[in-house]
Amino acid sequence: MKIKLFALLLVVPIIVIGQQILPERERAELLDEILEERFNVLLPKLMDQTNIDMWLVISREYNEDPVIKTMLPATWLNARRRTILLFYRDKAKNSIEKLAVARYNIGKSIESAWDKEKQPNQWQRLVELIEERNPKTIALNYSTDHNIADGLVKTDYDELLAALPKKYHSKISSAEQLAVRWIETRTEREMVIYNQLVDVTHDIIAEAFSEKVITPGYTTTADVVWWMRQKVTDMGLETWFHPTVDVQRSSENSDTKFYSFSGKPEDSVIMPGDLVHCDFGITYLRLNTDCQELAYVLKPNERVAPKFLVDALKDGNRVQDFLTSNMVKGRTGNEILSKSLADAKAAGLRPAIYTHPLGSYGHSAGTTIGMWDSQGGVFKDDGENYPLNTNTVYAIELNTTVTIPEWNRDIRIMLEEAGFYGENGHRYVNGRQTELLLIPRVKTHQGN
Repeated sequence: MKIKLFALLLVVPIIVIGQQILPERERAELLDEILEERFNVLLPKLMDQTNIDMWLVISREYNEDPVIKTMLPATWLNARRRTILLFYRDKAKNSIEKLAVARYNIGKSIESAWDKEKQPNQWQRLVELIEERNPKTIALNYSTDHNIADGLVKTDYDELLAALPKKYHSKISSAEQLAVRWIETRTEREMVIYNQLVDVTHDIIAEAFSEKVITPGYTTTADVVWWMRQKVTDMGLETWFHPTVDVQRSSENSDTKFYSFSGKPEDSVIMPGDLVHCDFGITYLRLNTDCQELAYVLKPNERVAPKFLVDALKDGNRVQDFLTSNMVKGRTGNEILSKSLADAKAAGLRPAIYTHPLGSYGHSAGTTIGMWDSQGGVFKDDGENYPLNTNTVYAIELNTTVTIPEWNRDIRIMLEEAGFYGENGHRYVNGRQTELLLIPRVKTHQGN
């Protein structure tokens, strides 16, 4: 009986994690199902909206275009040799062709259209396909304003132009609008997954900011960072950036100044009375999270965080509300930024907003709403000229500066949560922090 019970205890954690994080094979199946839906349902709509009937995505192995990385099936970790994708949209016939000028079919969705034995030259085969369809536009991934839409390298561009008859050169245009829309737009099914992914992120932070990980007076911020990295690895996931953990405390107990974003101390011992902050994100099923939360380390005999910190967090939530209420379809990032900052300042707050698109990449493509060092607006960039679209996800990232007389200093309440902007406006993907996490958790049955 003891042996059976021991075996059950070993199995249960695996089952729990298995319900939350899919094994590799099931992940691959789900990714390919989602990709097929994106190609067959989403892509035709996006091509119509951007008035592009032919889109070429060209990339070589180990030097992948950021867009093509989101189009490869789960079993393709990289492009192979030179991979050329051709998407042709015939709006009159309501059809879309998905072809690969490559030696292989690319998953279930993209069919190989090159027989090297019949046509040895890959570029000439591409030209044949173009001539057969005679598109109105030939959209390529080059862009000044959007780095993720700028994946076509000069060598491939030059070789394409050398092979393409002159009469087609005038049809070449930037695919930046289509590329950005492809990267930023989420399907209904992806949003179901996103909710789970953000929930996993919240759970990891909650565990990191607990007595399970932090022993006040001993554990350092670097210890917590590496615990988070290890936790993600043990779960079979990845981080897309190295996490950060930092503390703010009374000026009487700290020699650290009001540091800039680029000057955070890397390692501090976490002490009772500290306000602890993290910046953390994970990658799963080709989606990314980016989250900043706060915890308070209880002093002896404390059961709640000080009211001045509770109120400071509320100020941070108010800045979030000003921002998300100004997220309106068609507004540019700079317009949203300007209105949100003005509204928050009029309410007596000292805000900074630096919200970015989130999704296929952590710092993804789409509408940028400020940068931490560009609070006057983002220029010659997607903050200036790219409007807010529906079915998109953002890292609602910002802070507000709060004066704490009890600590004889200013602090920053830094928050970041995944938010979804849809037809009905903004909502948080999996909620947002409205209460400080407590370290350690209060044991009410013991009165401490």
